[in-house]
Amino acid sequence: MVVNVVRIAVQILLLYGLYLVGDFIQRTLHLFIPGSVIGMVLLFILLVFGVVKVRWLEAGLQFMVRHLALFFPATIGIMNYFDLFKGKGMLLIAIVLFSTVLVMGSSGLTSQWLVNRREKHASKRNNAVQREEKA
Repeated sequence: MVVNVVRIAVQILLLYGLYLVGDFIQRTLHLFIPGSVIGMVLLFILLVFGVVKVRWLEAGLQFMVRHLALFFPATIGIMNYFDLFKGKGMLLIAIVLFSTVLVMGSSGLTSQWLVNRREKHASKRNNAVQREEKA
């Protein structure tokens, strides 16, 4: 149990480190792209070239996906822009909540579609292998 918690914490720290590197690149080069996006691109490049293995980050990523709703704090950012809410606050709150639900729903549907697609390809491969074995 403790080993698993430490492993998840280390994996999340590695992801956070990539975010910090991306943020550093963004600030140093004065790019208009957010540091978090640069960090994701760095992670993608490291995964594609095999520098980082998925299994090195898998438990931390699964933990973050399980608690994804906590990473969409729709109402926390409202406090930074309180002046905007004086006139049409309720409308803006409705828009923020609707867009949050839309993002979460589309993310869930996309991930389900990808899982179903992977399962279909796996079953096709298994069927092809079984046909070859029979022949």
